[in-house]
Amino acid sequence: MTYTYRTKGTCSSLITFDLNDGVVSNVSFTGGCNGNLKAISKLVDGMDAEKLISVLKGNTCGFRKTSCADQLAIAVETAISEQDGNTK
Repeated sequence: MTYTYRTKGTCSSLITFDLNDGVVSNVSFTGGCNGNLKAISKLVDGMDAEKLISVLKGNTCGFRKTSCADQLAIAVETAISEQDGNTK
């Protein structure tokens, strides 16, 4: 299933990705640091969602308390919760 997540506190404004059977794919960021976000998208393609969350959640960017990577982890976590019927 395809998910869209509006980011909070980052240069990117939107993340879209697919989550099927606990695997993340087709990650795309709108805005942000183009090269870095393309690299993150390639690195996480086909990654287990729980692994992605454990690796990326809590990463910061400069003085910010979040980052595009952290926002991706939060987005995936939210999608898992929605799939389980537990909306936050």
